[in-house]
Amino acid sequence: MHGMSVSEANAGLRRLRALGIAVLLGLAMHAACAAPVTVLEVHDAIGPASADYMIRGMAKAAQAGAPLVVIKLDTPGGLDTSMREIIQAILASRVPVAVYVSPEGARAASAGTYILYAAHVAAMAPATTLGAATPVAIGMPGAERKPPADDKGASKPASAPTVPADAMTAKQVHDASAFIRGLAQQRGRNAEWAERAVREAVSLTAREALRDKVIDIIAVDVPDLLAQAHGRTVRTQGADMKLATRGLPFIVVAPDWRQRLLSVIANPSLALILMMLGIYGLMFEFSSPGFGVAGTVGAICLLLALFALQLLPVNYAGLALILLGMGLLATEVVTPSFGVFGIGGIVAFIAGALLLFDSDIPGFGVPLPLIFGLAASSAAVVLLGGSMAMRARRRPVVSGQEQMIGMPGVVMSADATGTWAQVQGERWKVSSPDELSVGQHVRVVGIHGLTLDVRREPSDSNTKGPPP
Repeated sequence: MHGMSVSEANAGLRRLRALGIAVLLGLAMHAACAAPVTVLEVHDAIGPASADYMIRGMAKAAQAGAPLVVIKLDTPGGLDTSMREIIQAILASRVPVAVYVSPEGARAASAGTYILYAAHVAAMAPATTLGAATPVAIGMPGAERKPPADDKGASKPASAPTVPADAMTAKQVHDASAFIRGLAQQRGRNAEWAERAVREAVSLTAREALRDKVIDIIAVDVPDLLAQAHGRTVRTQGADMKLATRGLPFIVVAPDWRQRLLSVIANPSLALILMMLGIYGLMFEFSSPGFGVAGTVGAICLLLALFALQLLPVNYAGLALILLGMGLLATEVVTPSFGVFGIGGIVAFIAGALLLFDSDIPGFGVPLPLIFGLAASSAAVVLLGGSMAMRARRRPVVSGQEQMIGMPGVVMSADATGTWAQVQGERWKVSSPDELSVGQHVRVVGIHGLTLDVRREPSDSNTKGPPP
């Protein structure tokens, strides 16, 4: 009995040891998968700031060992260069990326459609849309002609492809079609509809997109998305990976201060305002040098504006027209031209502001009220400042030798040492071709060193001596 107790005890110890090892292995595996899912939220036009936010967010998620990156997307479109940077980062990501069009009522138009097609998992919330991915909507110039009419004069159905208006537009449309078709083929999605989205600007609702195999999942929220994505096999960097995401925690990563600052600076309206403030500050500093505050502030604003213009799709002809307009307004101040330069400057400024940014890109146009407001304020500031300077120039001199010309005086003494008169409360030596006597009123007509040239006042000419 004693031997059996020892063997049973040893067996029990072995079972406990095996159980402990299993528990430790389970804890280790749980710890390995404990990193939360990273959620990035983009609710604006695709631009340099959103591209930086998403690319850095995917890189940090890879470093933290996140099992999945979810990009909650709601965008009207954006810049082609920023869109391609994001897609390249998704294709090169070690961590699977799910693009989720959310919340309800959101859209993934234009550049958003390309990003959705590039994702490892494409998902949409109910009552959301995607599509309208024509090159014009992502900043490529050119228009499209309507489909040709049939023999009876009626236009063909909307499904007929549109015809590019010129050779350059045709090249851009073909390039965009090939790009999104390649993404669809790589992810196993509907390539035919993707090409229609580019050539015909068609759109789909969430249910239609799921039916046509454009997306993989319709989810009401992020936990629902993680539950439905569980068990799916995706391909990252040439290797298949099975997702295990059901019930995983997630963390929303907000943009940091650098990305928020970049988002503010890269706003076309703010870039135009900063440029105007910079020009005003430098003009004021050069026209009336002082403590350097205006010049410093103007230089900072102008550098920030140039940085923003470097990020945005700028038409340099528009920028040149803005500078020409400011130059004409400044010329109006110093060269009276009955308003010709001033009116020309305002017209050039408005034309330049309209051409400065491509208004076809969603979220990157400048509002017309802002353009006309800046034009009016520019004209008011420059013309008001110029008129004040001209009035100051026409005023009589109130200090120095020049202000003595025309001043009245009274002869105080006339002897062998010379003739002396009191002018402006001071005693001056005077000289005159007229005969002067004490008490006679005179007026200054010139000055030589410390001697004033004077003439008799007409009122004293009949009583104090012969006329001059």
